[in-house]
Amino acid sequence: MSDSLTVGRGSASSGETGELPARPPRQSRRRFLTHEWTLASIGSVLLAVVMTWPVMLHPASRLPWDLGDPALQAWQMAWAGHALPRDPVHVFHSNTFYPEWYSFAFSDTLMGYAPAGLIGSGVTAAIVRYNILFVLAFALAFLGMYALVRQLGGTVAGAALAGAVFSFAPWRWAHAGHLNILSSGGIALAFAMLARGHGYSFRHGYRPDRADVRWIVAGWIVAAWQLSLGFSIGLPFAYALVLVIVLAFGHWLLFPRAGRAEWWRTRKAFPRRLLIANVGGGAVFALVGALMARPYLKVFEQHPYARRGIPQLEEFGPPPLGLVTAPEESWLWAGPHAGMRESLTAQGEMAVFMGYTVLVLALVGLVVSTWSLRLRALLAAGAVIAAVLALGVKVPGDGRFTYLPLYNHLPGWDGMRTPGRLIMWSTVCAAVLAAGAIGALAERLRGFAALPRPAARHALLLLPVALVLVEGVGAVPHPYVPKAPTAALRAAEPPLLILPFDHVPNQLYMLWSADGLPKMVNGGSGFAPSSQFHFRDVAATFPDAGSVQTLRADGIRTLVVLRDRVAGTPFARVLTAPVPVELGVRRVEVGDAVLFYLD
Repeated sequence: MSDSLTVGRGSASSGETGELPARPPRQSRRRFLTHEWTLASIGSVLLAVVMTWPVMLHPASRLPWDLGDPALQAWQMAWAGHALPRDPVHVFHSNTFYPEWYSFAFSDTLMGYAPAGLIGSGVTAAIVRYNILFVLAFALAFLGMYALVRQLGGTVAGAALAGAVFSFAPWRWAHAGHLNILSSGGIALAFAMLARGHGYSFRHGYRPDRADVRWIVAGWIVAAWQLSLGFSIGLPFAYALVLVIVLAFGHWLLFPRAGRAEWWRTRKAFPRRLLIANVGGGAVFALVGALMARPYLKVFEQHPYARRGIPQLEEFGPPPLGLVTAPEESWLWAGPHAGMRESLTAQGEMAVFMGYTVLVLALVGLVVSTWSLRLRALLAAGAVIAAVLALGVKVPGDGRFTYLPLYNHLPGWDGMRTPGRLIMWSTVCAAVLAAGAIGALAERLRGFAALPRPAARHALLLLPVALVLVEGVGAVPHPYVPKAPTAALRAAEPPLLILPFDHVPNQLYMLWSADGLPKMVNGGSGFAPSSQFHFRDVAATFPDAGSVQTLRADGIRTLVVLRDRVAGTPFARVLTAPVPVELGVRRVEVGDAVLFYLD
């Protein structure tokens, strides 16, 4: 009997090596397919497909929300994928906004998605690429928060609840056209990896024996990747990382597990390899931040008005009512909250409601939770502080003691025009608080005689997850992308200027330029350089002698006029105005476009 129990651990049957016998391939495959993280990964993707439906029904011909920012961001990935392998030094000098420099830094770049830009080329590939990453952004947000709560010691149901809150809170649908805001999953995933690498959880604290340098390195890499997607949420993330480091060090000072003198003498509580991994990882993170920040600093130097001023904070910052107001893209709450939205002047940025279910559960989690009282207090404080900061200057005192100190003193903070996006951090804290309440409920249900079967307990625990998902259903339009005038754009000699000329159509033209990426004047982003107004005014008088001479002096070689779009705009006269022969302008019709060659 005793021999049979030792088979595989040092017996002859294991080759006298003391190693476990190899697991049969079929068993290993089954174990992998049924592993929690495999199921969580597949489940997060399937859930994202369902919650964003019908995005994947027409992935090659439609874009979610509208043809403005999504078209711009589809172009961004196409440009990064094109420029990085060919001319990485000048990647920030894009083909749009000619003749501006650093034009790729006129908005968040989504540079971290550049590898996807290497796959395929042209307009259709850019649309498919965008739609896939749009869905995967929700999936990664769910999976990242799920991983974070599980690492902190939460239950499966609590982690699922937190993942659902973080990825599908109603306020997120107001940003359905902002992939840079939706792409926040790397934040939660980086924190999860760093916590695991340090052997830390809420339930058990810091356990040096469970530390793993590989997870620390992976966590910093994910954090650097998240930062490379853009500073709109990347900059607060960087400051949050610094804050976590400070709090962790402060916790060690106030609540040491062993005497500080002994720790300093033995170095066992925090091994040197972990210190090296963190210093190295932090250096990589800082280097990525510095490389990303340099072109933005150049933009601010060349265009001082690109910095966000107090008037923009007042314009886009939500009032307190915005905290309980859902955006019109919320399927469940758009109608009931319509009256409250009427008082919001910029609904997309001011409606920052995270859902009733998570708010109730977070309040419950303050009283009953698997987390310690100290952690609950810290999470509650984080949720409240982040919510107050999300209001910007629309708080008592006009933000003099809340948002404005950050705006005035923290590097980069004055580049953000939308404080309401900080509600993401309130959502994180509320989700983790709610997960603690679910964990406490799970412990109580185990001894509840009326629910003897595990299936009944699981169903009851997953009910809050279902409620969060119902609140998180979006009602987002999915317009078709008009066919690009490919023949005309290929026949045009760059640099070119496309009419009609305006912010939203310019973003569509940027997407159309994914086929060949010619230099063009048209561009649309977070701000408009003065050159855009210059070209718009000049083009409105074309083809008189002054406009032709100015466009030639500016280096423009072709003016492309789209017949089906120019009607009813200030540029309609371009098609009917006579072109003086002495100007030497050649007019050629290509499909439904008219090309004016200026050289």
